[in-house]
Amino acid sequence: MPHAHIMFDAVVIGTGPGGEGAAMQLAKAGKTVAVIERYEHVGGGCTHWGTIPSKALRHSVSRLVEYNQSPLFNQEDASRHLTFAEIMTHASDVIRKQTKLRGSFYDRNKVTLIHGEASFIDANTLQINRPDGTQEKIRGKQFVIATGSRPYTPPDIDFTHPRIYNSDTILSLNHDPKNMIIYGAGVIGTEYASIFRGMGVKVDLLNTQNRLLSFLDDEISDSLSYHLWNSGVVIKHNETYATVETFDDCVIVTTDSGKKLRADCLLFANGRSGNTEMLNLEEVGLKPDSRGQLSVNESYQTEAKHVFAVGDVIGYPSLASAAYNQGRFAAEAMLSEKAHNSLVQDIPTGIYTIPEISSVGKTEQELTAAKVPYEVGRAQFKHLARAQIANTMVGSLKILFHRETKEILGIHCFGERASEIIHIGQAIMQQPGDQNTIEYFVNTTFNYPTMAEAYRVAALNGLNRVF
Repeated sequence: MPHAHIMFDAVVIGTGPGGEGAAMQLAKAGKTVAVIERYEHVGGGCTHWGTIPSKALRHSVSRLVEYNQSPLFNQEDASRHLTFAEIMTHASDVIRKQTKLRGSFYDRNKVTLIHGEASFIDANTLQINRPDGTQEKIRGKQFVIATGSRPYTPPDIDFTHPRIYNSDTILSLNHDPKNMIIYGAGVIGTEYASIFRGMGVKVDLLNTQNRLLSFLDDEISDSLSYHLWNSGVVIKHNETYATVETFDDCVIVTTDSGKKLRADCLLFANGRSGNTEMLNLEEVGLKPDSRGQLSVNESYQTEAKHVFAVGDVIGYPSLASAAYNQGRFAAEAMLSEKAHNSLVQDIPTGIYTIPEISSVGKTEQELTAAKVPYEVGRAQFKHLARAQIANTMVGSLKILFHRETKEILGIHCFGERASEIIHIGQAIMQQPGDQNTIEYFVNTTFNYPTMAEAYRVAALNGLNRVF
């Protein structure tokens, strides 16, 4: 049914976390909202190709590794092997549940959902090209661009070849590779290196940088390197590809440094680009940068005053969690000229390698560079009763705090459930003034046995170091 005669208060392009956050907030404020989604299901890359499937995969693989390592279950001589396609069935189930739930939000809040690809034809009108070839026009007073990003795919690599994958297409891997090359050791590359290694695939991880995930605290980055190395992943730093040759039975990568690597398949996970080229943004006077990203002010407003942008399409931090809040804050700005809230200063990062990594606040390197007199409190998981019970003894929690004021400056966690554990410290860090101190963890009572108790252990450890 055509919607051209309606002037919507707001039109949101994209139904990932950013678009959903904006659409829900606007709809709840009584605005008429239309949402455009080019894929047949809502949820965006987060639900279908990124966050959700990769974490579901990781969970299944972690359980498989646990099973194979546990003397309780694994009485046989051979360890249990599952193919990638078998493990994907759980992930597909989770995607289906998430899509159904997210779809119901649009229904319940009376948001008009239109499937197709949007492009501007003038400042207030979009043309929607539907999958069946038909077109319609839709008009709006304000717009939210939440079109996300996609994996960067350099033109000299043949991504149509059945042995070449990017982080979207890897989910449809249907053969069972014995060895693979992962190019790019950012968050996505290292997560998939963990996943495939956990399934018994030999992995060569080519890192274009000189260390893994250099934005992390050095000790955490070193721990991850050690664990990947210890599990048999071969990491090569400071490497860039010169050529990628495809054959019926293998892929051969030659690096600029002259190395040759051969594997059953290649996962290219180096960089992402914003999805903006199809939007015809010249019509509203906007020009994305070379990575397809738009710049916005603190209210998520672009240079075109009636057009807002959130999520991966504006770049950092490119996290589903942040995108959802950005969408809500943008909606707030659209309703009342200015966003009242802004993203919390310390956004936690969760990296779903095996084991997990999570951190919030400053790293030791940042504090040292700023000449802040900090001290370190540490708890090792292997000493915690809960970790011994669950057999998740790899890892530790590290609290960085100011040695005079005892203010918490940063928290870094490596180990199973790190992304959950971090929130306890994050909550205390967000407290005002003198309530944000490491002494909180010594004076409060934690359930025993729990992983959360690591905070008490780490706090005592840190305070013992202050003289």
